Amino acid sequence: MIKWLDSAVFYEIYPQSFNDTNGDGIGDLQGIIEKLDYVKALGCNAIWLNPCFLSPFNDAGYDVTDFYSVAPRYGTNEDLKKLFDEVHKRDMHILLDLIPGHTSIEHKWFKESSKDEKNKYTDRYVWTDSAWKSPENVESINGCIRGMFERDGCCAINYYSCQPALNYGFYHVTEPWQHSCDSFAARETLEELKSIMRFWLGMGCDGFRVDMAASLVKNDPESVGTIALWQNVREFLEKEFPNAAMVSEWGEPDKALMGGFHMDFLLHFGSSHYNDLFRCEEPFFSSRGKGDVSEFVTKYLETYAKAGEEGLICIPSGNHDMDRLARRLSDDELKIAFAFLLSMPGAPFIYYGDEIGMRYIENTKSVEGGYNRTGSRSPMQWDSTINAGFSSAPKENLYIKQDDDINRPTVAGQLADKNSLLNEVKKLIEIRQSEPALQSRGEIEFVYAEKNMYPLAYIRHSDNDKILIVINPSKNRAEFECGYTIGETIYSLGEPAVCKNGKLTAIGRSAGFYRIK
Repeated sequence: MIKWLDSAVFYEIYPQSFNDTNGDGIGDLQGIIEKLDYVKALGCNAIWLNPCFLSPFNDAGYDVTDFYSVAPRYGTNEDLKKLFDEVHKRDMHILLDLIPGHTSIEHKWFKESSKDEKNKYTDRYVWTDSAWKSPENVESINGCIRGMFERDGCCAINYYSCQPALNYGFYHVTEPWQHSCDSFAARETLEELKSIMRFWLGMGCDGFRVDMAASLVKNDPESVGTIALWQNVREFLEKEFPNAAMVSEWGEPDKALMGGFHMDFLLHFGSSHYNDLFRCEEPFFSSRGKGDVSEFVTKYLETYAKAGEEGLICIPSGNHDMDRLARRLSDDELKIAFAFLLSMPGAPFIYYGDEIGMRYIENTKSVEGGYNRTGSRSPMQWDSTINAGFSSAPKENLYIKQDDDINRPTVAGQLADKNSLLNEVKKLIEIRQSEPALQSRGEIEFVYAEKNMYPLAYIRHSDNDKILIVINPSKNRAEFECGYTIGETIYSLGEPAVCKNGKLTAIGRSAGFYRIK
């Protein structure tokens, strides 16, 4: 169990969109260093940094050409080491984004692998044995590239056609060209993955968020081989870097945590019902009061039970692959959403700009493979100066279009407004950090989460301390039968709830945390 995760509150930084210090229109590592005091003042004590490795950026850096080198547009390896050092000076932690399942087609490994003559990298990727034979209907393969190389064969891809799949083996081998999980080729790829992790952990990073963690072993429908692979990685970490944290993009906490990850996300894909909260036609957190939280709670409890005592289930405000929260929710609704996000178990993750209600930029042309996701990746809005303080470059040189609304939210504007979303988020994080029951490992018991009904109510507890959370995003008053005696009001957005004659009543558009006597 990693102690620092007990009170971790993460801030996700998309480096190209955060802060540009050299005027080229793209954020950089020095820009992140410059804003660390802001992240710390917000209350976040950990960072997830999206990919910063050498890449042609056909998929925003998730297509890597060198896992051991920082992309020049962000800086140098020395700059990244300095970032690690500056994070640690502030008693914070930082995770790098690890992309273990594929590379760019421009990676030297792939260029060697695609040659006709056999070499060290021939089996580093998943190849069929004929250009006419594609790897169809195979678990965790998303198509192939072929006809572009001197080598006879098709190479499997993980996502876009520029991302050839690395070879960690097949759990069920059904064709002569498939390698087993314990083959020499699969083991070589796994050892290279450990070398990459060892390199950055040795330089000072505190762990990794792992991209597409469930995809490594192919033809593995029950994830048995993939779980075994990550257990092998966890064993390596326990020996060499026991305080390194691992969070998976898996979306199935029971499998991810069994594989040795410390944390898994509830995400927008799969069966989590996460989208029911924020990103559907009638989100639960809309004041219209037409949403439903019940299926989310049912699925959450199922995964929470499987997570056990050590595993953490993390609920993010969003990320670089999702619509911004503010696309469907107003600032007042966002305050209530954050009261929920910052009072749930697991380590919260705040996507940069969500704390000020940055908007989804509609009708933005695709940049670096973002497509519809591009509107959630616009440059951070710091103040009222040129380009909202993000960059000194001419507006047309910003690598993604910025929100050009004259009333766009900014950090400076919200810091000056005591009633702003930003100040509400700061207050909520401060309260979370002062109450062990509200932190990552405090237990949860849902009190009221009925289908198509409001409010949502749950108890967080640690040792003998119990805190009742009542969340009512609806504009209408809501009530439920409550057998608890309420004491101190720890936090209240709107008038505090009233408990009388065994019934708790919460006014519309309110959230409250109450000590239970």
